[in-house]
Amino acid sequence: MIRQRLKAMLAAFAVAGVLAVLLPMTSANATGASASAACATAWNPATVYWGGDTASHNGRNWRARWWTQNETPGGGSGVWADQGPCGGTEEPGEPNPGGFVVSEAQFNQMFPNRNPFYTYSGLTQALSAYPAFANTGDDTVKRREAAAFLANVSHETGGLVHIREQNEANYSHYCDVSQPYGCPAGQSAYYGRGPIQLSWNFNYHAAGNALGIDLLNNPWLVEQNASIAWQTAIWYWMTQSGPGSVPAHQAITGSHGFGGTIRAINGALECDGRNPAQVQSRINTYQQFVQILGTTPGSNLSC
Repeated sequence: MIRQRLKAMLAAFAVAGVLAVLLPMTSANATGASASAACATAWNPATVYWGGDTASHNGRNWRARWWTQNETPGGGSGVWADQGPCGGTEEPGEPNPGGFVVSEAQFNQMFPNRNPFYTYSGLTQALSAYPAFANTGDDTVKRREAAAFLANVSHETGGLVHIREQNEANYSHYCDVSQPYGCPAGQSAYYGRGPIQLSWNFNYHAAGNALGIDLLNNPWLVEQNASIAWQTAIWYWMTQSGPGSVPAHQAITGSHGFGGTIRAINGALECDGRNPAQVQSRINTYQQFVQILGTTPGSNLSC
């Protein structure tokens, strides 16, 4: 009889112990995604990591199991232990929005002092306008294109600080009256705005037609709506060759390299020795960003 009572008590304690373990887990899981940890320093293929060292890569923290160098976290080497997402609220294993190769944590690392207007969500929402953007070729090419785009954007806006052109004395210069549609928003309405500083009435007209937005009559949308601002920058990147021979997208996914993207954006003022300091500034930022994204810069960096 005593043995039966002891068995019953032990069974009750065992059940209680199991419930004590299970209930907190069930409660935590019911809340869904929780805030991620802060990101460690971005992984650098040139850095030597010893067992226990940490690094962040693709929006996740990783811990080295043993000595390693130039072995990508998340690759097949087994040297890196996944420590979970960082810098955001995504569930472990959840892809970035739209499969974008830049995580929100990496975006924040690239632009620590950015204007709140330039949101990561605005950028990812804009990706649907041109699905081939940062989504062409292998993973290395995709990351190079994202880094090249964001490096040029950083240069144009002072690190995503400026939403519109700073020199207001130039505002009246961007109305080409020879265009049949003129400047219905006013002669001084087509100044530079957004991540690549869209300017001139003919560019607002062309971008608006391509994106299905009336930017010719309402150019202010580019400084009022983050997604539209990002869309105009991606439109220029994907379709306009500027002073170059091909658009920046084709330059970076083809054989022209990062130098070709500079030429497409501002080659008339910077390339062929016109302003080497500005060119080098763009290159320096690009090299920093490809490192954050865990890839290499490729060839033909200058123009």
